[in-house]
Amino acid sequence: MSAIAIAAIAFASMSAFALLGMSLRSILPARYLSAESKEVVGLGTALIATMSAVLLGLLISSTRISYEVKRDQVIHMTADLIELDLLLKDYGPEAQPARQGMRDTVPLMINSIWRDSAGLFRAAANTAPDAGAETVLSELQALAPHDDSQRAHRDRALQVGLDLAKIQLLLFAQPANAISTPFITVLVLWLSFLFSTFTLYARPNPLIVVILLVCALAAASAIFLILDLDRPFAGLLQIPSAPFRNALPPLQ
Repeated sequence: MSAIAIAAIAFASMSAFALLGMSLRSILPARYLSAESKEVVGLGTALIATMSAVLLGLLISSTRISYEVKRDQVIHMTADLIELDLLLKDYGPEAQPARQGMRDTVPLMINSIWRDSAGLFRAAANTAPDAGAETVLSELQALAPHDDSQRAHRDRALQVGLDLAKIQLLLFAQPANAISTPFITVLVLWLSFLFSTFTLYARPNPLIVVILLVCALAAASAIFLILDLDRPFAGLLQIPSAPFRNALPPLQ
């Protein structure tokens, strides 16, 4: 299920529980709405509100850190790709086929990482964990240096190529959803309960309804951000593939 769909369900749940609180107020006996009852409900609400705030903070922090780590890995891959091309350029004309092979395998590497986006265009998108990287490494190993300078360039190119392949495998092995469903389910239930208590002791009016809807939308937006950051290669906040795709200029 998409992040937008889950956020919409959370918004609907919180809004429905707010309406439920309004309905309970009209049918509960007056003794249930006494000051003592209000104090106990307030203490329970404060506890759940604190736990919800802590859980929201932890989820936002963990998903943001994970997103930034993967973005840095993509930047590292792009830098490795450019360095590898420059090394092969300095190696000499013998490395021209390997440089062209790198350009041919870049789309395969992108499809292996941005798998969801690739599937939008090709149902059978290449999802091999080492798509492209194995071909590049094979072409690098096939180089036969004639002097110390070419040997140094080839050795460095192999090191960079292995680093590139390692990062690609790490990104390929990423879980589709690092945040488990029970976390989000519990969070939505806690927030829904809070919204039901907001309207339990306040007489409903248009202003209260609007404020509660805005608050529910804000909470649902936070859940959307958490889920979308948890999917760094899909969704609205996905890491762009254009810098990696366009890192290598056409061969002259």
